[in-house]
Amino acid sequence: MRKNSIKNIRINEEVRRQLQEIVMRQLKDPRVDPMTSVTKVEVAPDLKTCRAYISVLGNDEALSSTVEGLTKAEGYIRRELARTVNLRNTPSIRFIADDSIAYGVGMSKIIDEVIAQDERRHVGTAEDKPENMMED
Repeated sequence: MRKNSIKNIRINEEVRRQLQEIVMRQLKDPRVDPMTSVTKVEVAPDLKTCRAYISVLGNDEALSSTVEGLTKAEGYIRRELARTVNLRNTPSIRFIADDSIAYGVGMSKIIDEVIAQDERRHVGTAEDKPENMMED
C-alpha cells in the first residue's frame, strides 16, 4: 500500500476519528487536558506504526502533560483501537505535540486587533468629513 493511496487516507481518517473518541470519552487520566484534539494521524503503509498529532487549547505545560499522559496510556489506547478498528495489524502509536490550534487562535487575535485598529482609524476620518457631502 502506498503512503498517499485512497486506502491509506481512509485508514488515517478512521484511526484519527477513533483515537479522538478514545481520548475524549474513555481515557480518564488527569494529565490529559479536556480540550485535547487529535488533529492528524499518519499510519505507515505497513500498518505497524502511527504518528498522532495532538493539540491542546491551553498553554505549553498542558500540552506537554497531555502528551506525557497519552504516551503512558498508549497500551490501553492501542487495545481500544484494536477493538474498534478492524486492521490486520494494530499500529504502535507515537504522540506528537501539535500547536496548530494555538497558532490559529493567536493569528485570529492578531487579525481581530488589526480590524479593530482599522475601524477606529476609519471612524476618526468619517467624523471629519461634512455630513451633507452626499447632497451635492
